[in-house]
Amino acid sequence: MADDDREPEDDFQEMLRRLLGGQDGPTPEQLEQLRALGVDPAMMDSIMRQLQAAFSSAPSGGISWDAAQRQALHIANQSDLGVTSGQRGEFDQAFSLATLWLGEATTISDLAEPPHALTRGGWVEATMPVWQELADPVATSIADALTEAMRSQAPEDMQQAIAGAGRVMRTIGGSLFATQLGQVIGRLSLEVVSGGDVGIPVMPAGQAAILPQNFADFGRDLEVPEDQLALYLATRELAHARLFRHAKWLRLHMISQVTDFARGVHVDMDALEELATRFDPEHPDELRDALSSGALLPQRSDAQTAALTRLENLLALVEGWVEVVTADATARLPLAVRIAEAVRRRRAVGGPAEKALGSLVGLELRPRRMREAAAMWRAVTDAVGPAGRDALWDYPDLMPTADDIDDPQSLIARLQARARGEQPVRDEMDEALDALLRGEVPPADEPGSDESPSDDEPPHGPQPV
Repeated sequence: MADDDREPEDDFQEMLRRLLGGQDGPTPEQLEQLRALGVDPAMMDSIMRQLQAAFSSAPSGGISWDAAQRQALHIANQSDLGVTSGQRGEFDQAFSLATLWLGEATTISDLAEPPHALTRGGWVEATMPVWQELADPVATSIADALTEAMRSQAPEDMQQAIAGAGRVMRTIGGSLFATQLGQVIGRLSLEVVSGGDVGIPVMPAGQAAILPQNFADFGRDLEVPEDQLALYLATRELAHARLFRHAKWLRLHMISQVTDFARGVHVDMDALEELATRFDPEHPDELRDALSSGALLPQRSDAQTAALTRLENLLALVEGWVEVVTADATARLPLAVRIAEAVRRRRAVGGPAEKALGSLVGLELRPRRMREAAAMWRAVTDAVGPAGRDALWDYPDLMPTADDIDDPQSLIARLQARARGEQPVRDEMDEALDALLRGEVPPADEPGSDESPSDDEPPHGPQPV
């Protein structure tokens, strides 16, 4: 075909092939010819170069988590005041006294690593691996959905080019999501006061931390002396970190429940296709807004609703235990009750960054049943003491259930019976399992036999010596 006979669509496909082939992009002549399509050549050149840069730098999965971290650090470091030596010394003292008080309130042992004061940027770097683990299933789902939407919207003669561009579209979708996630984490870094403030264990295992700059913002309107507030929050942070260090299964259990929920997230294809029909490359804000508002996430499935209920109960159990232990440890503080109510109210309401995370992942990480769970832990503590209460975290099968939160007296009765050395009431399943372990499972009935031999009758046939 002569150059004069080429159509503008041919030039677009040629640019796409050049992009996928790793070349430098469209030639000036091709960009000039694209004016027939009503496209600004400078804008198209910029888009192509950005796509090629993303294509060449993206990992095999198509999602650049480095971009998310850079975005989060950009937000965190803009207003990061750092940590002064005076602040570090004040919180070291608060953590030291909190450690002594916790020794009287719980039997769970101290941390192996000393707690420390963190900057906002330091919190981002410390927690990013967990955020990546939580968000990866949703990011993959969105990237796959963008690829499928492009494939379904493209005409038949473009399908071959679209198939080759699939990785690029995965990169675009993944990069958009990673950027949005980075913004959410960056805004969270402006709000979180401590490592356990989010509820889930985002800090490395066995580590506790406080962000002095956010601590000052949180306490500004509470009318509470800073030394009392620091002691309370240091005690709460240490209790949270101790629990996850002691119950090593708990961290994986909680993160697995979050990721299981996230893997069930699917993009609303109808909403995405509607957005694609009016998408303007010069104004990508609409796609960003759709991602950040949760407009592309459909209603939860029944399985997701059930998973969310289980996760909320687990979050409530953790937060309720931390609240009770912190209250006992800080009983000497005159304003401990007022501080506890402020912390509880803050966790229940959630900030704008937490709501944004809920829209991205479809999950709001708030313990909706925390008050009921705290009441249960208080009743258990009064009935069996701190040792009996804390022993429930030793193994997953000892954990209180949702029914125990609703009816603590049944749980207390079981714990008291166990403390007296009484065996729990056995059922048919227990008897069958014991018989199986002893090898006493009766053989299958022989054809024509009306009944199996009784335990008192010796079995027929020769017996082994």
